Parts: sequence; C-alpha cells; structure tokens
Amino acid sequence: MLRDKKTPSARRALRRRIGIVIACLLTVFAVFDIRSELSASWNWRDAPRDSVGIAPRPDEVKEALVHVYAARTVKWRGWFAVHPWVAVKPANADTWTTYQVIGFYLKRTGSTVVIRDDEPDRYWYGARPELLSELRGEAAERAIPYIKAAAQSYPYAKEYRAWPGPNSNTFVSHIIRNTPGMEVELPPHAIGKDWIEDGDIFGWSESGTGVQLSALGALGLTVGLAEGIEVNLLGLNFGVDVLRPALKLPFVGRVGMRDDHVFAD
Repeated sequence: MLRDKKTPSARRALRRRIGIVIACLLTVFAVFDIRSELSASWNWRDAPRDSVGIAPRPDEVKEALVHVYAARTVKWRGWFAVHPWVAVKPANADTWTTYQVIGFYLKRTGSTVVIRDDEPDRYWYGARPELLSELRGEAAERAIPYIKAAAQSYPYAKEYRAWPGPNSNTFVSHIIRNTPGMEVELPPHAIGKDWIEDGDIFGWSESGTGVQLSALGALGLTVGLAEGIEVNLLGLNFGVDVLRPALKLPFVGRVGMRDDHVFAD
C-alpha cells in the first residue's frame, strides 16, 4: 500500500497556503460588499452618458465604419466584467446605429436586444468606453449586413443571466462569430463571451480562427490564431496571446500589445 509521503510540516504548509488563499478571497468579497454599500445611494440616472469623443461625427467621415466598444459594468460588478456594444455607420449615413443587449429591457419591451440611432461612444453610466475594434471602408460595408442579420437572429433575446450567460457579452460575441472579417475577440473579463449557441460543448472560437470547448460558458478552453490560448474557470479567463504578445487576466483584462484583426483587408 502506498503511503502519503507528505511530512506533517509539509501538510501544515499546504493548509496554511490554502488558508491564505481563502482569506484573500474573503477579503476581496468583503471589499466588494463595502463598495456596494457605499455606492447604494448612487443614482444611475445621474451618471454621465455623453460621448467621449472617440468616434468621428458622421458628417466628418463619409466612408463606412464599424466600431466595437466595451466599458466596465455598473457598480461593483465593474470589477469583474464589461458591457460591450457594436456601432455601425454605413457610407454617407447621417447617424450611427448601436447594437447591444440590456437586461432590464426584457421586462420593458419583451426583448433584451436594443437597436437605435445613437452616439456610438457614450460613457456607460459613468464608465469610459474603450474602442476594441474598428473596420473602415469596404471592409465595414461588407460587415454591416452581417451585423444587422446577427443582431436580429440572436437566439437569447428573451433571456438574460449576468453569469455565466447569455448576456450582453454573449450578444456581441454572437455578432463577431457571425460576421466575416471581424477576427477579434472580446477581452478576458467579458464574462459570457464563451457561451456557445445551443449549449454546444464544441465550436469555432469567437474570431473564427481557432476552436473552443465550453461548458455553458462557465468552464472551457480556447485555442486560436486570434485568441492564442485561453482557459475559462467559472467565467474567469486566463490566457496568452502569442500573435500580439499579451497576457489575458480576469478583473484586469488584456495586458500587453493591443488586440487587432488577424488578417489585413
């Protein structure tokens, strides 16, 4: 019979390390609770929603444009996740049109999908957006019909779950997966992006340049030219992008070179 070769001191050291990890996690959650209490009086109606000046005005640029944005979510959830959206402007159009999923619209309109003419680069209730991806000219013109069709065919318009999805990240991921030429992926703290449609375990990666294993968006593994290697543990993503060297970390996001399209137009 094999015996446990760990000495008493080694077992004590292991228990001590586990205790430290648990204590750190409890501290983190306590901080989140405190932040939530301190921000309880915060009124989302008063939060900034104006443009930050990233996107050009329609009268300044005649060519077609496609932008993908993400901003930290509201209150303490912003530590964990982002809210993304897609904005398009066809050639010679007078306005931008935005596509996104907003959970509380489900009770109001019967659908979480919100499509409207709007400023493309607004603060998301006080959180500054980041431009994740841009298509211009002919590449944008080719992509816009696919974006419209993907938004209209989104299969989870009548349901919403912040974790592990389907949610706003699932929606934008659905658009990316169904739009040729958008070979980028959402950041690692976009919880819900790894939800594969129909609850499938295996599928193409978000960018279409690799493959993905996913258990309802909560556990999984992605390997792709655009994604590099990414591991999903309970919605927290860890990974390495080799093509554009960068680390992918939960809470933090992408650290390193900026993400970009894999193939030039």
